[in-house]
Parts: sequence; structure tokens; C-alpha cells
Amino acid sequence: MLWPFNRFRNPTVPRGTIEAIYGMIVAQAREPAFYTDLGVRDTVNGRFDMLILHLWLVLRRLQPVEGGSALSQALFDRFCADMDDNLREMGVGDLTVPKRMQAFGEAFYGRSAAYDMALEAGEAELALSLSKNVFNGEGLENAKVLAGYVRDVSARLAALDDTAARTGAWAFPKVEVELLRARP
Repeated sequence: MLWPFNRFRNPTVPRGTIEAIYGMIVAQAREPAFYTDLGVRDTVNGRFDMLILHLWLVLRRLQPVEGGSALSQALFDRFCADMDDNLREMGVGDLTVPKRMQAFGEAFYGRSAAYDMALEAGEAELALSLSKNVFNGEGLENAKVLAGYVRDVSARLAALDDTAARTGAWAFPKVEVELLRARP
């Protein structure tokens, strides 16, 4: 189980690796095509949903890698630190931050479990799960396109050798919504 705020627990994971991988996750989650072409809400919540989706994809890939648990924990800790920093920058008070962090953790674990089950169940289930979590139960056609993207990214990550996955020697694919829409 990933547990937040264990930043200093595992010094064996290089901080530069964590920053590089987390930076790729954040950059991909902010990719404009998700918001302009795919209809993901360009709001704090919409961006949070895309961040969780990409974090989940990467953590899913890292789990079976040697040292993957420690790396996954460090990435999750970095995510928690980032969320904490963002809350404070938005002016959320010290007494409210822990409640919000708990809500973020619940959102992450809930979506991760839903995405895991949906990915195993098939394309239709994945699209429904994405529709519910990313598009607020609407936009099923866009959710189907996003499901295709998720499957593509998952396959690309799975094809990486363990060393590349562990060291961050990879990149997310370019988001090409028109190509995804054209797929059968």
C-alpha cells in the first residue's frame, strides 16, 4: 500500500529520478489536447483527474519492477507533497490541508481501483470508468477516445524494459486525438 508523507523513509531512490518521472507525469497531464480537443474540463478538478490518471498508469507499470515498490512510494510521496504545496499556494489554511489531503488520497485510491478493474474488464468498461471519473458521467464518446489513449500508453509502458521504466528513460507519447478518434 502506498502511504503519503514518507519522504525520508527510503533514501535508496534517487531524488532526480523521482523529479524526472513526476515531471513527465505532470507535463503529460497538462497536455493541451486533453482540454481543447478531448473535452476534459480545464479546471483544477479536471487537471487533478488527468494527473491521477497518468500517475496511476506509471505506478501500475513500476510495481513489478525490481525496486518498484520503493520507487512507486517515492512517486506517490512526491504527488502528495505537490498537492500539499498547491493547496497552500491556493490559500487553504493549515487546519484544512489535512482534510483535503485525505480527500485527495481517497480520490486517488478510488480511481486507481476503478481503473484497474476497468482496464482488465475491457474497452467499454474503461470508457465508462473514465466517463464517470474524468467527464463527470458525461462525454462517453470522448471517454472512449481517452480509453484508447490509456490502452496505448499502458501498452507502451509495458513494452519498456525494467531499467528504462525505473530510471525514467522514456517519454509519454504525443497526444493525437484525431488519430485516436479515427481508430475502429
